[in-house]
Amino acid sequence: MDYLLAAVDLGSNSFRLSIGRVVQREGNAQIYAIDRLKESVRLAAGLDENNVISEEAIQRAVTILKRFGERLSGFHPNRVRAVATNTFRIARNVAEILPRAEEALGFPIEVIAGQEEARLIFSGITNELPPSTNRRLMIDIGGGSTEVIIGKGFQPLHMSSLYMGCVSYTRQFFPDGRITEARMQQAQLAARRELEGISKLYCRTGWQEAYGSSGTAKGILAVLIEGGMSKKGITLDGMEQLKAKLVKDGKVIMSELPGLKNDRALVLAGGLAIMMAAFQELKIKMMMPGEGALRVGVLYDLLGRDSHHDKRDETVRQFLKRYHVDIRQSARVKRASLDFFQQLQLTDGTETQELERTLGWAADLHEIGISIAHSDYHKHSAYILEHADMPGFSNDDQARLAMFTLGHMGKVNKLQVLEPTRAKWLTLLCLRLAVLVSRRRDNTGSLPITVKANGKSVQISADRSWLQAHPLTEFSLKAEKHEWEKAGFNFELIET
Repeated sequence: MDYLLAAVDLGSNSFRLSIGRVVQREGNAQIYAIDRLKESVRLAAGLDENNVISEEAIQRAVTILKRFGERLSGFHPNRVRAVATNTFRIARNVAEILPRAEEALGFPIEVIAGQEEARLIFSGITNELPPSTNRRLMIDIGGGSTEVIIGKGFQPLHMSSLYMGCVSYTRQFFPDGRITEARMQQAQLAARRELEGISKLYCRTGWQEAYGSSGTAKGILAVLIEGGMSKKGITLDGMEQLKAKLVKDGKVIMSELPGLKNDRALVLAGGLAIMMAAFQELKIKMMMPGEGALRVGVLYDLLGRDSHHDKRDETVRQFLKRYHVDIRQSARVKRASLDFFQQLQLTDGTETQELERTLGWAADLHEIGISIAHSDYHKHSAYILEHADMPGFSNDDQARLAMFTLGHMGKVNKLQVLEPTRAKWLTLLCLRLAVLVSRRRDNTGSLPITVKANGKSVQISADRSWLQAHPLTEFSLKAEKHEWEKAGFNFELIET
C-alpha cells in the first residue's frame, strides 16, 4: 500500500520540507516527491561571536517551522524525520532553541553530526542518479558546513564535513557585501586550508563523476549557464569569469546575473570562494548538479526504518565487530533487558518504541569499552558511543546510548544532572537488572526475577529459595535498592 513520508532539513541557510509518496512495486519501493517547501532562514547569520543565535533569527526559524507544522498536520511521528545541521551543532544556546523549534514544528528534531549529514547527502544524491559502477565525488556547500563525499554505488568510501559554508564565509569575508580581489583571495585560501586535510586521500582514491548539491552549486550553475560563462556544468574557467565580474562590480548586481535567485545573492561570494577552492584543491574539471541531497537521503533513511532495514542496526553490528564484543554475553543481556522492559508495560507510543530500540542497542554495546580497559569500562563505552561517528544515529540518539551505558553499573544518581524522564529511568533499570542477572555469563533460562513499576515505586520479586542459593545476586539486588532510593525511587525487593 502506498503511503507518505516527510523529511525536514533545518540547514544553516535554508529550511526545507519534502514530502514523498512511497510506491511499492514487485517488492521494490520508490519515493516520488509530491510536495516541497523551502524558506530562507539564514540561521547562521544570526550567530554572534560566542556562537549564540540571536532572538531575531530564532523567531524567523519558529515562524517558518509553524508553517511546516501545518503542512505536516496528521502525519504519524514515525513517518516524519526532522534533522538539524551545523548551526544547531555549534550554537551554545541550542538547548533553549530546540524545545521552541519542536513545539512549532510539532515533531522531534534531531541534531545530526557532520559525518551523518554527509552520509545522508550521499544517499540522497545517489538515489536520484542513474545506477553506475563509477566512483562519484559529491560536494554539498551548506550555510555553515561543507560535506565532501566519494562513493561507489550506494556505498560511501570517504566522508568529510568541513567547517565552512556560504553563510559563515559571507559573514567572515564579505560582511558589508563589498567584493574585492583581496577578499576573494582570502576566502579561497581559507577554504583551501580546510580542504588540504582531505585532498591527498580523495585525489588518490579518484572519481569519474562529480556532483554538486545544495543551493550554492545550483545557484552558481544557473548563473554560469544563463550568463554564457559555461556551456555545460560548473567549471573553474566559468567561475573565474564570474569572480572577475563580481570583483569588477564590487557587489552582486541581480539584474546582471540572470539565473540568480534573491536568496542566493547575499551568499554568492562566500559560496563561490568555497567552490573555487574545491576545484583547485581537488583538481575537479567539471561538476554536474546533483538532485536530492540531505532531504531525500532522510526520506530514504526513513523508508529503510519503516521497512525494518534501519541503518542504525547495521552500525551496531559493525561496532560489535570493531570492538570485539562478546556476542553471546551481549545477546543474553539484550534478551533479559527487553524481557524486563515488556514487564513494565509502559504506555505505548513513539517514546516507548524508541526507548525499546535504544535499550536493545545499549545492551548490544554496553561492553565495548572493555576494548580500552576493564577498569571503568562503562565510562569508556559511554565516551565512545557519544563521540564516535555512528551512521544512522543522531546526536540525541548517541547521547541516549551514552547515558544508558554509563548508567548500567555504578552509582545511579550520577545521571540526575541529565534529568531523565521516568520512562528513561525505568529503561535504565531494565539494563542494570539484565547485567546483574547475567553476571555469570552463562545461559540461565527463564529470568529469576520479575519487575513492576507504578509511578516512582519499583517492585522486584524473586523466589526466596533461589535468592538463598545465589547470595551474590541477593547482595547485588539489595545494593541496587540503595542506589535507586538515592535517585528518588521507592524500591522494594519482595521474596516469594
